[in-house]
Amino acid sequence: MELDLQYKIKNTKNYYNYLKENSYYIKKLNRNKNEFENFSNFVKDKYGLRVTDKISKTIDNIDLISTLLSTLK
Repeated sequence: MELDLQYKIKNTKNYYNYLKENSYYIKKLNRNKNEFENFSNFVKDKYGLRVTDKISKTIDNIDLISTLLSTLK
């Protein structure tokens, strides 16, 4: 695995944790540097790091707060 790829993985907590849990992906990254983009997208999907996921979580929190406030009335 190339050094720049190792630095990216080591400095990003979610990448590092995912590789500790699923070590089979290390073999894919060792064989093909271009596999990192697929790996990155997969980790973002798994941990909900996309912008749409964050917006969805925010909307859910707003709905929860509004429901709580309406029950307190």
